[in-house]
Amino acid sequence: MTNTVLSTTDKIQVQILNHTAQITINNPPANTWDMESLTGFRKVIDQLNKTPEITAIVIHGQGQKFFSAGADLNQFADGDKTKAADVAKYFGEAFEALANFNGISIAAINGYAMGGGLECALSCDMRIIEQQAQVALPEASVGLLPCAGGTQRLPWIVGEAWTCKMILLGERMNAETAVQTGLAIEQVETGQALEHALALAEKINRQSPDAVRACKRLLNKARESAIQTGLEAERSEFVGLIGEKNQLEGTNSFLEKRKPEWLH
Repeated sequence: MTNTVLSTTDKIQVQILNHTAQITINNPPANTWDMESLTGFRKVIDQLNKTPEITAIVIHGQGQKFFSAGADLNQFADGDKTKAADVAKYFGEAFEALANFNGISIAAINGYAMGGGLECALSCDMRIIEQQAQVALPEASVGLLPCAGGTQRLPWIVGEAWTCKMILLGERMNAETAVQTGLAIEQVETGQALEHALALAEKINRQSPDAVRACKRLLNKARESAIQTGLEAERSEFVGLIGEKNQLEGTNSFLEKRKPEWLH
């Protein structure tokens, strides 16, 4: 079994367990995403696609509180559209690589999965969630929008009603509701998501790898084909918000821990 899949950054850690790659988002305290971690993540997925022995990957967050709190908002505090376009591009490349991974991917949601953290999980084939965890796409509350597939993948998974509640109303979803809506396939006790996800990966690894890969391609074909144009528009709309007065107010009020004052 290969052990040569390496990460270019300490923010993304990889461990090979038989035919499963365990990937840890390791950017404490909240496992936020930045260009370094996104680039490193995509490079790991690229390596795994070239490693035929790996048929499953399990992704989880370092620590006990966060799967991932999403993007580091300091990247957008100055309203620089060029930098924001680069960040959006890296998000798209990383999570589209994950969605198109030629094996099966499982998100072990071991804590808060917010914004880009949830978008990472949505790019996986299945999700397990711990009982205390919550998920959300709160970008509109800071003058932004989900730019890594959230507006496109979430309605396919949970339907339009819950998508509107989460994106337009900014509501969080708890673990019980995540299972009820189909966002997660299983709710587990605190601290057990990784163990259960690895057990699911072992079930996958007992199947024919060729058959599993073919089934995944067919299961995902309609969704990924349909949302491709939407993913590009999502990034474009995101960059369009950058530098506008409400984006600057929303992002900086969050960083300054105060209530935003929106312009209408």
